[in-house]
Amino acid sequence: MLYVLSSPPAMVLVMLSRVLPMVDDLDTRILQLMTDEPKVGVLGASRRLGVARGTVQARLDKLISSGVIRSLAPSVDPTALGYRITAFSTLEIRQGERSAVADHLARIPEVLEVHTITGPGDLLCRIVARDNDDLQRVIDDLVSDADVVRTSTLIALSTVVVPRVLPLVAAAAHVDPLRGRSRPAG
Repeated sequence: MLYVLSSPPAMVLVMLSRVLPMVDDLDTRILQLMTDEPKVGVLGASRRLGVARGTVQARLDKLISSGVIRSLAPSVDPTALGYRITAFSTLEIRQGERSAVADHLARIPEVLEVHTITGPGDLLCRIVARDNDDLQRVIDDLVSDADVVRTSTLIALSTVVVPRVLPLVAAAAHVDPLRGRSRPAG
């Protein structure tokens, strides 16, 4: 979508377009189809969506180069690998030691992701384990770094909303980057 604006709002749009990748309804439909049917391929997607193969390929290339699509790797379910416990650990760490602690956490296979957070803690880790005894081992690994001062762990009992981003993609396709409000589809 191209907005024709006079300066300086046009400069803001150019700056925003470098920061906020623009997606539209076709991008959303491509992403939805590729998510629902990852084996569909570019030709199959073009037939299903009623657009040229080159259009689908160009859109996918744009989504990859802009970082909207981060990976084409398969999505792996830790539960299927025998890791039935998911937990979230908040870590308090010594000031200035985030990089060292992050390196330590990256060496623990059961640490799936780590985020810097606000509030009563410094890092939030999503971890998995095979059972409660294994979870204790993983927590012991987390706190084995001398720069981890304290930890608090919550066990997830169930997942009520699975990780997802397609609703966000659909919403982004309808947001005016200059006003932050929905714009009409089409």
